[in-house]
Amino acid sequence: MPFDWNLLSVSFITVFLSELGDKSQLAAIALGGSSSSPKAVFLGTASALVFASFLGVLLGEGTAQILPTQIVKGAAAIGFALLAIRLLWPDGETDG
Repeated sequence: MPFDWNLLSVSFITVFLSELGDKSQLAAIALGGSSSSPKAVFLGTASALVFASFLGVLLGEGTAQILPTQIVKGAAAIGFALLAIRLLWPDGETDG
């Protein structure tokens, strides 16, 4: 089976954009700024992201073997839609 470069680039772009400004990046900034060894912070945070991604791929592969792809995609779409609605829904706090 040939290597799918298109899937590699889509995966990279998707994860890269979703990781910008999230909690793990903020933690890396805080650790990097207060550390005497930024290389260790980089290696630790990069390996954690790789490991978390590896677990996600394994879970996705296992789920795909049990459930039809349409159900998995539908569940993911519903989950993201619910998260978006929750982010837009006022929680009683006032701005200002």
